[in-house]
Amino acid sequence: MNTALPALRFDKLTKRYGQTEAVSSLTLTVDKGMTFGLVGANGAGKTTLIKCLLDFCEVDSGNVAVFGVPATKTEARQRLAFLPERFTPPHYLTGQDFLRFMARMYCRKFDPETCANTLADLDLDSDVLAKPVRTLSKGMTQKLGLAGCLLSARDLLVLDEPGSGLDPKARALFKAALGRAQSAGRTIFLTSHTLADVDEICDRIAVLHRGGLRFSGSPSDLKDQQGASTLEQAFLKSIGET
Repeated sequence: MNTALPALRFDKLTKRYGQTEAVSSLTLTVDKGMTFGLVGANGAGKTTLIKCLLDFCEVDSGNVAVFGVPATKTEARQRLAFLPERFTPPHYLTGQDFLRFMARMYCRKFDPETCANTLADLDLDSDVLAKPVRTLSKGMTQKLGLAGCLLSARDLLVLDEPGSGLDPKARALFKAALGRAQSAGRTIFLTSHTLADVDEICDRIAVLHRGGLRFSGSPSDLKDQQGASTLEQAFLKSIGET
C-alpha cells in the first residue's frame, strides 16, 4: 500500500442538480491522520460533497478517491464509517441491538467492555443499551450514532454535523473522543456550523460557498488572511458577508 496516498482526494469535482451547480470544479486533498473541517452556509455544497464521497449520487465530472480507491468502487468504503446529519436508527432496535448490528456491518466483534467505555466517553448512560432507540432523546440518539462510528475502528470517520443535539458537556467529551481517535491515527472529515469547535479541533478546514472553494488551509491561516480574531469573523469575510 502506498502510504503517501491521501485519505481523501477530490479532483475537479462538479455536481449539478438541473441547472444549479451544487459543487463546481472543486479540488481538495485531506491527508491521513488529520481532523479536517468542511464549513459553509446552508446550501454551500457540503452535504453534496459528502454524497459524492460516499457514491450516493453520480457526479457530472471529476472524481473522488478514498485512500487512493475511486469512490465509485465498493471497496472505497471498506475503510470508512459515516454518520449522517439526520441520524435515525431503526426504531424497533434497542441501543445494544443497534451497536451489535453496526459491529457486524463493520466486521468487528462486539466487545461489551469497549462499548461501555465508549458510551462513558460520550456521557451516555449504559441503560440506553436496553432501551428501544425510539424512546431516546435527540441528543442520546446522536451519541449512540457517534458511539457506533467510534467503535467501528475504521481509518476514516465521515461525520456530517456530529455535534447536533449535544449539550455542552457531551460536546466537550465528544471533542476529546475525536482527539483520541486522531491520536490513534484515524482521519476525521466533518462538517459543522459551530465554528468555535472547528477552530479548536481541526488541523485544516475548507470553506465552501455556492459550490465553490473559497479557502483551504488551517483555521489560523484563514484568520490571518482575513485579519479576524475569530473563525466566525474570518468565515464571514471569506464569503463576502461583512
